[in-house]
Amino acid sequence: MEDITAIELKSRMDNGTAPMIIDVRETWEFDEFNIGATLIPLAELPGKWEDLEDHKQEEIVVHCRSGARSATAKAFLESQGFSRVRNLLGGMLDWQRQFGA
Repeated sequence: MEDITAIELKSRMDNGTAPMIIDVRETWEFDEFNIGATLIPLAELPGKWEDLEDHKQEEIVVHCRSGARSATAKAFLESQGFSRVRNLLGGMLDWQRQFGA
């Protein structure tokens, strides 16, 4: 599935149509700044993806600081049969550039 921009995601959050959002950063990064996503650090995803099984056919957005870790998370989830995973382009860096902290 095509990736998503910060502007598109924020717009969907603002109008109540946001998909499930998973933050794959580390806990300390999440604690510093987050957008209300579910925290599952990338290193923990292989042990926790089954917790997401009920959402396998839903749209899911993954994000990290810059988009690299979340690209890895997207590929992993797709390999587990998740078909509607999108990466937040530019991650939290782009989000903060667009909307501030």
